[in-house]
Amino acid sequence: MTTAVLLVGAAAVPPATAATRTGGPSRRPPLFSVAELSARRIATGEPVDDPAREQRVLDSAAGQARKLGADPRLTRLVFRDQIEANKKVQRGLHRLWRDHPGEAPTDRPDLDEVREEIDHLNEALVRAVADAAPYRRSVTLCRTALAVSAGRVGRDRSLDELHAAALDVALRSVCAAANGVPRDGRA
Repeated sequence: MTTAVLLVGAAAVPPATAATRTGGPSRRPPLFSVAELSARRIATGEPVDDPAREQRVLDSAAGQARKLGADPRLTRLVFRDQIEANKKVQRGLHRLWRDHPGEAPTDRPDLDEVREEIDHLNEALVRAVADAAPYRRSVTLCRTALAVSAGRVGRDRSLDELHAAALDVALRSVCAAANGVPRDGRA
Protein backbone atom coordinates (compact mmCIF):
# COMPACT_ATOMS: atom_id res chain seq x y z
CA MET A 1 0.00 0.00 0.00
CA THR A 2 1.26 3.42 -0.77
CA THR A 3 -0.85 4.98 1.96
CA ALA A 4 1.27 6.75 4.55
CA VAL A 5 1.20 5.05 7.91
CA LEU A 6 -0.03 7.37 10.65
CA LEU A 7 0.00 6.83 14.35
CA VAL A 8 -3.56 6.55 15.58
CA GLY A 9 -4.46 7.26 19.17
CA ALA A 10 -5.97 4.43 21.21
CA ALA A 11 -9.24 6.33 21.56
CA ALA A 12 -9.77 6.17 17.79
CA VAL A 13 -9.43 2.41 17.63
CA PRO A 14 -12.66 0.37 17.87
CA PRO A 15 -12.87 -2.52 20.34
CA ALA A 16 -10.96 -5.73 19.64
CA THR A 17 -12.46 -8.00 17.02
CA ALA A 18 -13.54 -11.53 17.75
CA ALA A 19 -10.23 -12.81 16.38
CA THR A 20 -8.23 -10.94 18.99
CA ARG A 21 -10.68 -11.71 21.81
CA THR A 22 -10.62 -15.46 21.19
CA GLY A 23 -6.98 -16.18 21.73
CA GLY A 24 -5.40 -14.66 18.63
CA PRO A 25 -2.36 -12.47 19.05
CA SER A 26 -3.47 -9.55 21.20
CA ARG A 27 -1.30 -6.98 19.41
CA ARG A 28 -2.43 -7.61 15.87
CA PRO A 29 -3.02 -4.40 13.97
CA PRO A 30 -6.61 -3.63 13.02
CA LEU A 31 -7.73 -5.31 9.80
CA PHE A 32 -4.90 -7.86 10.09
CA SER A 33 -7.31 -10.73 9.39
CA VAL A 34 -8.48 -9.12 6.14
CA ALA A 35 -4.89 -8.61 4.98
CA GLU A 36 -3.71 -12.06 6.11
CA LEU A 37 -6.59 -13.92 4.48
CA SER A 38 -6.12 -11.90 1.30
CA ALA A 39 -2.42 -12.79 1.22
CA ARG A 40 -3.23 -16.46 1.73
CA ARG A 41 -5.85 -16.34 -1.01
CA ILE A 42 -3.49 -14.84 -3.60
CA ALA A 43 -0.93 -17.56 -2.82
CA THR A 44 -3.24 -20.27 -4.19
CA GLY A 45 -2.76 -21.51 -7.73
CA GLU A 46 -6.18 -21.23 -9.33
CA PRO A 47 -6.46 -20.93 -13.15
CA VAL A 48 -6.17 -17.39 -14.49
CA ASP A 49 -9.60 -16.99 -16.07
CA ASP A 50 -12.75 -18.87 -15.07
CA PRO A 51 -15.71 -16.48 -15.44
CA ALA A 52 -18.31 -19.00 -14.28
CA ARG A 53 -16.33 -19.77 -11.10
CA GLU A 54 -15.75 -16.03 -10.53
CA GLN A 55 -19.48 -15.35 -10.67
CA ARG A 56 -20.20 -18.18 -8.22
CA VAL A 57 -17.57 -16.81 -5.83
CA LEU A 58 -19.00 -13.28 -6.04
CA ASP A 59 -22.58 -14.48 -5.54
CA SER A 60 -21.60 -16.74 -2.65
CA ALA A 61 -19.62 -13.99 -0.90
CA ALA A 62 -22.49 -11.50 -1.26
CA GLY A 63 -24.98 -14.09 0.03
CA GLN A 64 -22.81 -14.91 3.03
CA ALA A 65 -22.40 -11.19 3.75
CA ARG A 66 -26.20 -10.75 3.75
CA LYS A 67 -26.54 -13.62 6.24
CA LEU A 68 -23.98 -11.93 8.51
CA GLY A 69 -25.76 -8.57 8.24
CA ALA A 70 -22.81 -7.16 6.32
CA ASP A 71 -22.82 -5.07 3.16
CA PRO A 72 -23.13 -7.45 0.17
CA ARG A 73 -22.16 -4.67 -2.30
CA LEU A 74 -18.91 -3.98 -0.45
CA THR A 75 -18.21 -7.69 -0.10
CA ARG A 76 -18.72 -8.21 -3.83
CA LEU A 77 -16.27 -5.33 -4.56
CA VAL A 78 -13.69 -6.76 -2.17
CA PHE A 79 -14.01 -10.19 -3.76
CA ARG A 80 -13.77 -8.74 -7.27
CA ASP A 81 -10.44 -7.27 -6.13
CA GLN A 82 -9.42 -10.65 -4.67
CA ILE A 83 -10.06 -12.30 -8.02
CA GLU A 84 -8.11 -9.62 -9.90
CA ALA A 85 -5.22 -9.99 -7.43
CA ASN A 86 -5.15 -13.74 -8.03
CA LYS A 87 -5.05 -13.12 -11.78
CA LYS A 88 -2.16 -10.68 -11.32
CA VAL A 89 -0.16 -13.33 -9.46
CA GLN A 90 -0.98 -16.09 -11.94
CA ARG A 91 -0.08 -13.95 -14.96
CA GLY A 92 3.14 -12.83 -13.28
CA LEU A 93 4.11 -16.41 -12.49
CA HIS A 94 3.32 -17.55 -16.03
CA ARG A 95 5.55 -14.77 -17.41
CA LEU A 96 8.34 -15.82 -15.03
CA TRP A 97 8.02 -19.48 -16.02
CA ARG A 98 7.91 -18.61 -19.72
CA ASP A 99 11.09 -16.53 -19.38
CA HIS A 100 12.78 -18.98 -16.96
CA PRO A 101 11.38 -22.46 -17.67
CA GLY A 102 13.68 -24.05 -15.10
CA GLU A 103 11.80 -22.21 -12.34
CA ALA A 104 8.42 -23.62 -13.33
CA PRO A 105 6.96 -26.18 -10.93
CA THR A 106 7.09 -29.75 -12.13
CA ASP A 107 3.93 -30.82 -10.31
CA ARG A 108 0.54 -29.20 -10.71
CA PRO A 109 -1.63 -28.87 -7.63
CA ASP A 110 -4.96 -30.68 -7.57
CA LEU A 111 -7.49 -28.07 -8.72
CA ASP A 112 -10.23 -29.49 -6.48
CA GLU A 113 -7.94 -29.13 -3.43
CA VAL A 114 -7.01 -25.57 -4.43
CA ARG A 115 -10.66 -24.61 -4.84
CA GLU A 116 -11.58 -26.20 -1.52
CA GLU A 117 -8.86 -24.14 0.19
CA ILE A 118 -10.07 -20.98 -1.56
CA ASP A 119 -13.66 -21.70 -0.50
CA HIS A 120 -12.54 -21.92 3.16
CA LEU A 121 -10.51 -18.73 2.81
CA ASN A 122 -13.48 -17.00 1.15
CA GLU A 123 -15.78 -17.85 4.07
CA ALA A 124 -13.24 -16.57 6.59
CA LEU A 125 -12.60 -13.44 4.51
CA VAL A 126 -16.31 -12.56 4.33
CA ARG A 127 -16.42 -12.78 8.14
CA ALA A 128 -13.24 -10.68 8.46
CA VAL A 129 -14.63 -8.00 6.14
CA ALA A 130 -17.89 -7.98 8.13
CA ASP A 131 -15.95 -7.74 11.43
CA ALA A 132 -13.97 -4.82 10.01
CA ALA A 133 -17.07 -2.62 9.68
CA PRO A 134 -16.16 -0.42 12.70
CA TYR A 135 -12.88 0.56 11.02
CA ARG A 136 -14.61 1.60 7.81
CA ARG A 137 -16.56 4.36 9.55
CA SER A 138 -13.53 6.59 9.04
CA VAL A 139 -11.74 6.43 5.70
CA THR A 140 -8.53 7.70 7.32
CA LEU A 141 -8.65 5.21 10.21
CA CYS A 142 -9.49 2.37 7.83
CA ARG A 143 -6.71 3.17 5.37
CA THR A 144 -4.20 3.58 8.18
CA ALA A 145 -5.22 0.35 9.89
CA LEU A 146 -5.19 -1.49 6.57
CA ALA A 147 -1.76 -0.12 5.60
CA VAL A 148 -0.30 -1.19 8.95
CA SER A 149 -1.95 -4.60 8.65
CA ALA A 150 -0.84 -5.14 5.05
CA GLY A 151 2.70 -4.10 5.94
CA ARG A 152 2.83 -6.55 8.80
CA VAL A 153 1.39 -9.37 6.70
CA GLY A 154 3.91 -8.60 3.95
CA ARG A 155 6.78 -8.82 6.43
CA ASP A 156 5.39 -11.89 8.24
CA ARG A 157 4.91 -13.74 4.96
CA SER A 158 8.06 -12.34 3.28
CA LEU A 159 6.00 -11.39 0.25
CA ASP A 160 7.95 -10.89 -2.96
CA GLU A 161 7.24 -7.89 -5.19
CA LEU A 162 4.59 -9.73 -7.24
CA HIS A 163 2.63 -10.91 -4.21
CA ALA A 164 2.96 -7.55 -2.41
CA ALA A 165 1.56 -5.75 -5.48
CA ALA A 166 -1.25 -8.30 -5.68
CA LEU A 167 -2.06 -7.76 -2.00
CA ASP A 168 -2.46 -4.04 -2.75
CA VAL A 169 -4.95 -4.96 -5.48
CA ALA A 170 -6.74 -7.42 -3.18
CA LEU A 171 -7.26 -4.75 -0.51
CA ARG A 172 -8.08 -1.68 -2.59
CA SER A 173 -11.85 -1.66 -1.93
CA VAL A 174 -11.83 -2.63 1.73
CA CYS A 175 -11.90 0.99 2.95
CA ALA A 176 -13.14 3.06 0.04
CA ALA A 177 -16.29 1.22 -0.98
CA ALA A 178 -18.11 1.32 2.36
CA ASN A 179 -17.76 5.08 2.66
CA GLY A 180 -19.13 5.99 -0.73
CA VAL A 181 -15.61 6.99 -1.78
CA PRO A 182 -14.65 5.95 -5.30
CA ARG A 183 -12.15 3.08 -5.49
CA ASP A 184 -9.38 5.47 -6.49
CA GLY A 185 -9.75 7.11 -3.07
CA ARG A 186 -10.94 10.53 -4.24
CA ALA A 187 -13.87 12.02 -2.37
